[in-house]
Amino acid sequence: MTGFAEYEHYDALGLAALIRSGEVTAAEVLEAAIERIDERNPALNAVVLRLDESARARAADPLPGPFSGVPFLLKDLGVQVDGVVITNGCRLFADNTCVKDSTLVQRYRSSGLVFAGVTSTAEFGLAGETAPELFGPTINPWDPTRSSGGSSGGAAVAVASGMLPAVHANDGGGSIRIPSSCNGVFGLKTSRGRNPIGPDVGEGWNGLSTQNVISRTVRDSAALLDVSHGPESGDPYAAPRFDGSFLAGLEEAPRRLRIAVQTVTHTGEPIAPAVVAAVRATASVLEALGHEVVEARPTFDHETLKWDMFTIVGCNAANVIDGRAAALGRPLVPGDVEPITWLWLERCRAMGGTDLARAVTRIHMVARALGRFFESYDILLTPTMPTPPLPLQTIDMRGDDIEAYYDALWSNNTFTTLYNCVGVPAASVPAGVVDGLPVGVQIAAPLGEEMLLLRLAAQLEEAAPWAHLRPPR
Repeated sequence: MTGFAEYEHYDALGLAALIRSGEVTAAEVLEAAIERIDERNPALNAVVLRLDESARARAADPLPGPFSGVPFLLKDLGVQVDGVVITNGCRLFADNTCVKDSTLVQRYRSSGLVFAGVTSTAEFGLAGETAPELFGPTINPWDPTRSSGGSSGGAAVAVASGMLPAVHANDGGGSIRIPSSCNGVFGLKTSRGRNPIGPDVGEGWNGLSTQNVISRTVRDSAALLDVSHGPESGDPYAAPRFDGSFLAGLEEAPRRLRIAVQTVTHTGEPIAPAVVAAVRATASVLEALGHEVVEARPTFDHETLKWDMFTIVGCNAANVIDGRAAALGRPLVPGDVEPITWLWLERCRAMGGTDLARAVTRIHMVARALGRFFESYDILLTPTMPTPPLPLQTIDMRGDDIEAYYDALWSNNTFTTLYNCVGVPAASVPAGVVDGLPVGVQIAAPLGEEMLLLRLAAQLEEAAPWAHLRPPR
């Protein structure tokens, strides 16, 4: 590497401080990022659209803000970026050039971030693996035979491999937390309504989908949430109000917490021993930090939730994809989307409006159950995934059996999807490396308690550091 050789020693806040002090320029930082994308992306396939020239123009005169001049990547799903093609990982959108920024992107841009590219996603976020037919699989830098997770696999791989320290992502069923676990990085799914999703829509997947980032350090996630959170005019709802600074709040340790620990699935089935060991080790660290830790888990109708999620996601996907076909002035044909997507759409088009309404009503009942659980516990500690990263193509969208596919997807997402359905915040925290593969644990909290989760994650980051855990090169 030439130029700014120490680039990977810094997180996004660290890079911003160097630029602000004049020790390096925004242009030098951007070139360091571009060099690493040039070197590593051909093997990893995390970045599917390069914005080198527009990024260089912006880095020459970065906007003021807390992240002035810091390079950043946006996920190829769930946002608009003026003048940029956002495909949603789908052939039907391969020439979908945006004509404006979405609100979240406006806020990132106003913070001084320099948009350097777009990261890969599973088609419409419908898989726990990032391998869209449009771009091919994103490779896990720890082991090329293993999944990078999904649907924000490109984002997590870009961070884990050292291309960038923090990257935009979103999460409708685990899409921030699962790839964070698979790649050994930190990812927070925010409360429903914490970050904006407009201005053109009020919610994603009936409120299941949220926007945030994947990062190497907790403080980067806190600082990026400072610049992004808050409602926008016309939102159908908002997260509980937060008037402070998430970054400044990290200066205070969490109070003594009552933490429930879950080491089996929601139906009581065993999971991989390596994952159980990671959860128990994290529980021991939390006990040593003075928290009360007890074995407990919430109870709810797991099977009903599974298929209600199927209905909500499929109906929303059908609405967007059918809208695109109408805008193109032609009927949708099977080759426009991946085989599993087509089967999912067919199944949901056969449903009625009452099916979707019933599914939404029932997930709200699960939210009530989890709300009562959090009356007794401050935090729920679980695995992020029931296994270490799966072999590639375990969750394959090119099959012809929608139920078998969905069973595999749900098994992989079983610990993460619950929190999308009920709208509360949850984060995947790196918990070490087992047999050469990273393992993450998940911490979840009541609605609106991102500050509590960030403080606890920062406490774990200090007690059991993970920044030094890097994939082999």
